[in-house]
Amino acid sequence: MISKEKLEGYMLKLNLNYEEASPGTWIIKDLSKGLENVVVAATDPIVVIRVKVMNLPAGNKEKLYEKLLKLNANDMLHGAYGIDGENIIMIDTLEAETMDLEEFQAAIDAIGFALSQHYTVLQEFRK
Repeated sequence: MISKEKLEGYMLKLNLNYEEASPGTWIIKDLSKGLENVVVAATDPIVVIRVKVMNLPAGNKEKLYEKLLKLNANDMLHGAYGIDGENIIMIDTLEAETMDLEEFQAAIDAIGFALSQHYTVLQEFRK
């Protein structure tokens, strides 16, 4: 299992603004990097990184699902879009035992990049 100190060390080295929400769970709030309320959870044997993207709209779901699948296939460097209850989320999982700083940074950077790049693409579904 990855230690609290190791994960917090990674976040410090990346100059991320974060707070511990509960044991083994942190929330990154770093608007300068495009990261707002990104949850990092150490759940042995994985580290889960997830963020709510938007509420699931009442209508036009088929078109939204198609768009999300296309983004997953063609535009996501790390992780994927998913649905959790009434929320569209972005999620990535990393193997805790072998995760290093570079892999953690790549996952965080990819989520920030996707959030900023896909905002306008998903805007039509936010109504």
